[in-house]
Amino acid sequence: MNRKKLCIGNKTSALPLIQGGMGVGISLSGLAGAVAKEGGIGIISTAQIGFRDPDFQTDSKKANLHAMVTELQKARILAAKTDGSCNGLLGYNIMVATRDYGDYVRTAAAAGADVIISGAGLPVDMPKYVEGTDTKIAPIVSSEKAARIILKIWDKHYHRTADFLVIENAHAGGHLGFSQEALAHLYEKNFDTDYDQEIQRIIACVSIYAEKYAVRIPVIVAGGIMNATQVHHVLSLGADGVQVATPFVTTIECDAALSFKQAYVNACAEDIEIVTSPVGMPARAIHNSFLEKRKNGSEKITRCYRCLEKCSPKTAPYCITQALVRAVEGDIDNGLIFCGDNVHHLNKITTVPEVIRTLFPTGQEN
Repeated sequence: MNRKKLCIGNKTSALPLIQGGMGVGISLSGLAGAVAKEGGIGIISTAQIGFRDPDFQTDSKKANLHAMVTELQKARILAAKTDGSCNGLLGYNIMVATRDYGDYVRTAAAAGADVIISGAGLPVDMPKYVEGTDTKIAPIVSSEKAARIILKIWDKHYHRTADFLVIENAHAGGHLGFSQEALAHLYEKNFDTDYDQEIQRIIACVSIYAEKYAVRIPVIVAGGIMNATQVHHVLSLGADGVQVATPFVTTIECDAALSFKQAYVNACAEDIEIVTSPVGMPARAIHNSFLEKRKNGSEKITRCYRCLEKCSPKTAPYCITQALVRAVEGDIDNGLIFCGDNVHHLNKITTVPEVIRTLFPTGQEN
């Protein structure tokens, strides 16, 4: 059961697995290409993707849009088998909170992305940006309410529905679609059991639109998944696949610096904390010197890289772009290290095939 293919419209991946998009610079062509080569869906994060481009300091948007195209091209080369075919798919994660969001989605579709996944807000206008292309689109939701709103708007205004949908629970990394109050109850006895019921309510909501449009809309569950038992549980709820991010960071193929990966390996449960990002959203990160310093004061912002729509250099406690770039390049004491809440279970640098074998052991094929 666990190794069934994932069909999204006319596109198919050999595994029901999406590699979560992680910015800045964590999931680029290296990681996404390796996952697609193994039959999963490799995802490139567009969040400040062009930070290594010479133009980034003067025109970050131009650098980002250029890097989007080149990273996908490189990922396709990495993912290809000797005959040029590929068992998986490739696409992008584009945050709704990104400035000029529509331009990023249009660029992704024009570049030939198989899929685009969008969260960090409600992607209510996403369909118009991919019109006339074969790129499949999915919102990320954390509640039945959010799923219902998005699907209703897409139905009413664009006369279409989602090609697939990702449910992200409270165990995920980076920015979270939950309030601080809800996150305070995360490890209480019935939290996960109650959320399983929410997952099933979302699946039921999706089925209404799947029936209306006479299509299959795969539902993918994300957050804290790192082994076959968890995969089996999610599929038993009625989901069609899983999205996994944090375990792929500690792979050789991941695009982050080795010291960033080692920070994951060295982390213990007590190091994981919920922080408030400069845009006011709760997020999960590894505690370090940078976060300790921010408790005592803001970091001076000397340049705005126009990353997130609701971020203002005048009020932000630090530049999230600079903090994430420093971390991914290896300055883990002075950078922001986003992570999922399963990070303390990772104890070595591994490979993409090894992570996939842990999620989908051989002998469980359809």
